[in-house]
Amino acid sequence: MSLKTLIDHFKSHSPLKEKEIEALNERFVERTIKRHSFILQEGDVCRHVTFVVAGCLRMYVLNRKGKEYNIQFAAENDWITELSSFYSEKPSGFYIEAVEQSIILQIKHADLLYLYTNFQKFDRNFRIIMEKKYIELQNRVLQNIRFTAEERYQYFLKEYPHLATRLPNTQIASYLGVTPEFLSMIRKKLVS
Repeated sequence: MSLKTLIDHFKSHSPLKEKEIEALNERFVERTIKRHSFILQEGDVCRHVTFVVAGCLRMYVLNRKGKEYNIQFAAENDWITELSSFYSEKPSGFYIEAVEQSIILQIKHADLLYLYTNFQKFDRNFRIIMEKKYIELQNRVLQNIRFTAEERYQYFLKEYPHLATRLPNTQIASYLGVTPEFLSMIRKKLVS
C-alpha cells in the first residue's frame, strides 16, 4: 500500500514502466515511526532520503542554549532529508523527528545512485524534487528577511493549510521564528 503511494507520486510526473516500479520496490524500505521518534539526530550521518506516506516529520536545529528552530515540515507525499550530511557522509547538525506517528519510505545513498544511473527518469525526477526543496528553502530565507511575522504566518497558512490545524502552536511558532504567545496575538488579530 505504501509503495503504491510513492508510485502514484512519481506517476504524477510521468508514467512508470514495470522495471522502474520493480526498482522502487527493491530499494525503498517502509518504516513506521512513533510520535517523537527520530530518524536523524545531531551528530549522526544522514543515511536516507525519506518519503512521507502518512503522518508528519519535522527537521530542526538546536541553538547553543538548547532552543529549537524548525527548518522544515514534511507531511503526506513530501520528502525530507539532510542533504549535506547525506551526500558528504559527515555528521549532521540537524534532527528529523516524527511530529505524528508516521509511515515513511526510505532509500539509502547507494540505492539512490543505482536509480540515477540505471533509470534516467529517476535522475530527472529526484533532481526536480531537490530543486523544489531548494526553492522552498530560498523562499523561507527571503520571508525571514523581508516579511513581518504576520506576513510569514499568512504565507504559512496559504502554502501549508493541511499543517496549520495539525501542528501545535509551539511548532508553528518555532518555524516562523516567534514565540507561541506572539503567534497567538497574530491569530487573534487576524480573526478580529
